[in-house]
Amino acid sequence: MAGQAAGAPKVFPARDAQYIGGKWRPAAADARIDVVAPATGQVIGRVPAGDARDVDAAVRAARAALPGWAATAPAERAARLAAARDLMAAGRAEIAATVSAELGAPPAFATAVHADLPIRVMGSFATLAAEYAFEEKIGNSRVFQEPVGVVGAITPWNYPLHQIVAKAAPALAVGCTVVLKPAEDTPLVAQWLAAVLDEAGLPAGVFNLVTGLGPVAGQALAEHPEVDLVSFTGSTAVGRRIGAVAGGAVKRVALELGGKSANVILPGADLARAVNVGVANVFANSGQTCSAWTRMLVDAARYEEAVELAAAAAAKYVPGERLGPVVSAKQRERVRGYIRRGVEEGARIVAGGPEAPEGMTAGYYVRPTVFADVRPEMAIAQEEIFGPVVVLIRYEDEEDALRIANGTVYGLAGAVWGADEESAVAFARRMETGQVDINGGRFNPLAPFGGYKQSGVGRELGAHGLAEYLQTKSLQF
Repeated sequence: MAGQAAGAPKVFPARDAQYIGGKWRPAAADARIDVVAPATGQVIGRVPAGDARDVDAAVRAARAALPGWAATAPAERAARLAAARDLMAAGRAEIAATVSAELGAPPAFATAVHADLPIRVMGSFATLAAEYAFEEKIGNSRVFQEPVGVVGAITPWNYPLHQIVAKAAPALAVGCTVVLKPAEDTPLVAQWLAAVLDEAGLPAGVFNLVTGLGPVAGQALAEHPEVDLVSFTGSTAVGRRIGAVAGGAVKRVALELGGKSANVILPGADLARAVNVGVANVFANSGQTCSAWTRMLVDAARYEEAVELAAAAAAKYVPGERLGPVVSAKQRERVRGYIRRGVEEGARIVAGGPEAPEGMTAGYYVRPTVFADVRPEMAIAQEEIFGPVVVLIRYEDEEDALRIANGTVYGLAGAVWGADEESAVAFARRMETGQVDINGGRFNPLAPFGGYKQSGVGRELGAHGLAEYLQTKSLQF
């Protein structure tokens, strides 16, 4: 399995079963979900379309396992996560091959990001599980951090393993039990992880997996009365519904939702580097990144130069080579629809366009697209497209740039480029967003990730992500 024999990496085969109570068991219903390879449009596997009966069985298994796992020493929980991390590292090639097949990510990107990042995150929570202060003394009180209980995790397809690990690893680290409903487009790597966690020695019922459709299995999980916290990553529209359900039940919720992040290039910044890194940020993962810097803001004096640089950078992203497909035919049409809408609104295409990429007769490919002459109020500057589309917006001065940067309902991420770190940080501190990269700062999997405004509630990763799955008790003496 995770440590299979040397040779060409293989895609993890689909299992026609749900992982519940430590066993692979038949689904309650006969319905199945086709897993389609975005690069070819061909079916590569089928998994169960679970329903409320599967969810209920999984939640009951998680509830039964909760007392024992919550009482397990943090060092032992850490050891199980470390074992999972080691198995994941041994199966790195299999992760990459599986994600390449079901998501369409180019192999190099699948290895460097879709495999290596979740391996690193799993390891970080193994360390935190052993080191975290679950108890402290405050005056005449002892304050305890205890697991919130059964966690329902609902994850998206764009980073299919990372998003699962970012929820399951901290929940397991603190003593919660988990029921996972992965995205129906990318269930294979989720099944792979379930097998790994089983091999790592997690007790039966501590981690459970139900594949199924969002409006069926996902809704059943969010609504289940025995789920104590729902952690969801996906669209803001669905997040609102989950938040409403959780609020009605007075249930904890963590929501990582949409984004329309600004890449602000201040006067005096290294324009060529800022533009090239900005384009790369958007086109990575075929634009299917909630935190992508999809709005590039450039001062009027250097705007046309930035447009030329962005168009040249986009030319390097050849569909089928450096640029993979989007996840589905539905997503492809959504992205192309936004490109057409941008033209209708008066924006100028300087690279790409809504037409199919030349010579690409199969697969869900979109031409990498750059828009110029974009006004802040246009749909392509306000709404999350989730494809390889970047828009360039002109600003007059820093106050104008700040107004534009903060002028959406989202606040997930962003970037600021300045002539010096001090000026970039000063601007970033005024941005209404949860995470900002300064002059090309690298992603840090130990730093809190999450958004302001309609980009979500709560944080993932590191100690802040761990805290989402804890509740506080104080004893007075």
